[in-house]
Amino acid sequence: MTNIPKVKIGIIAVSRDCFPVRLSSMRRAAVAAQCVQRKLDVYEAGTVVENEKDMLAAVDEAAKAGCNALAVFLGNFGPETPETLIAQYFDGPCMFAAAAEGDGDLVDGRGDAYCGLLNCSYNLGMRRLKGHIPPYPVGTAADIVGMIAEFIPIARAVIGVRNLKIITFGPRPQDFFACNAPIKGLYELGVEIEENSELDLLVSFKAHAGDKRIPEVCADMEKEMGEGKYYADLNERMAQFELTLLDWAESHKGSRRFVAFADKCWPAFPSQFGFVPCYVNSRLTSRGIPVACEVDIYGALSEYIGACVTEDAVTLLDINNSVPKSQFENEIAGKFSYRLTDTFMGFHCGNTPSCKMKPDRAVKYQLIQHRTLEPEGSAPDFTRGTLEGDIAAGPITFYRLQCDSEGTLRAYIAEGEVLPVGTQSFGGIGIFAIPEMGRFYRHVLIEKRYPHHGAVAFAHCGKTLYDVFRYLGIGDISSNQPRALPYPTENPFA
Repeated sequence: MTNIPKVKIGIIAVSRDCFPVRLSSMRRAAVAAQCVQRKLDVYEAGTVVENEKDMLAAVDEAAKAGCNALAVFLGNFGPETPETLIAQYFDGPCMFAAAAEGDGDLVDGRGDAYCGLLNCSYNLGMRRLKGHIPPYPVGTAADIVGMIAEFIPIARAVIGVRNLKIITFGPRPQDFFACNAPIKGLYELGVEIEENSELDLLVSFKAHAGDKRIPEVCADMEKEMGEGKYYADLNERMAQFELTLLDWAESHKGSRRFVAFADKCWPAFPSQFGFVPCYVNSRLTSRGIPVACEVDIYGALSEYIGACVTEDAVTLLDINNSVPKSQFENEIAGKFSYRLTDTFMGFHCGNTPSCKMKPDRAVKYQLIQHRTLEPEGSAPDFTRGTLEGDIAAGPITFYRLQCDSEGTLRAYIAEGEVLPVGTQSFGGIGIFAIPEMGRFYRHVLIEKRYPHHGAVAFAHCGKTLYDVFRYLGIGDISSNQPRALPYPTENPFA
């Protein structure tokens, strides 16, 4: 994946001038040694920060070493002003953690970093500076290295968001107002946006006709899908479209390093381009370049964050339909510890990467659009191009970052799984199970007016996503609460 950041952490030790500076440098060296053992790409800054001049020197040293994230390490109590100013002067996310006692006596070898981190947090708040503080941020060298390892995907997502441009081809669809979220929230997060016309995309697509790279892309598509699982006569058009998007991304990044797309895919697209774009969207998404359907800008952003966190393919699905009771009773009840209301089907036309689907997946046609756009009884033509099949079983995190109609950023996260149960349906689809989904559906998704699209990461990464959203300043982060913990809107008498 070339569209997500590579993180290099710098470790900067800080020391209050009334404590031995050697305590901080010794403890920093122990952390760095543990990082080497765990093969983490870190840089141990030689400058110990005791004052503001040290702070400037340490930040400069880390930047010159290629660091784009920092672990600020309180080897002792630490100097409140200089240590917090690191987060202001360094251009990248910062983590703050403190040394536990136990590597020396409790007279000359006591550092009181447990106390100092309180003042550090207080000063970060006064200066309105962002910093990641782990759940229990005090520990031994091995503990601190564990915190740094957990910080790396958080830093990767934060760096990615701050350097992201979302490119759209719209306008956003009528009657899909759920995707029409205010873009104000993007600017608050530091995300840039470029909104284009679908006609702009068509002009660029036509200009790529006969592109010399098309045969190579076609060959890659054939290799990915396997014989009998694609339309040979369609590949050239789809390869032309893939190159159109990739070239647009490269030429329109501007000041940004990373790109995501949110494209209009119906109703005009199929007849004018000659196919539906779902399979191409899936291919780009598998490389860390999300292409969200139906101009879902915050869906694209959510997908991108998940790709940064997991360094893996993600998808965007409709929270689509309930599982029939008969199907639940025949294939799920008694085999899995879920109730009917814990399950639902996640679906989209065919944008889920093939690596996250069962082996029998294939490029097919979009049934709904065939019904409405092509003559009744005709063979599918320009409505072909979806990637259809059941999504492979395994752990998932269903999540979304959204700007609501009032301009407020909020998010939800719910961990669960795709069950190894056939859907007996069409599209890119799977039977999802999330504990207490029924209550979560009513008291989060409906109550807080989230749209029907949710991003899916194919791992349990709720802990990291939560910390990413916190770092980005999201105040309202919902999750699927256990039955013993009612939602504020839940009727206590029901």
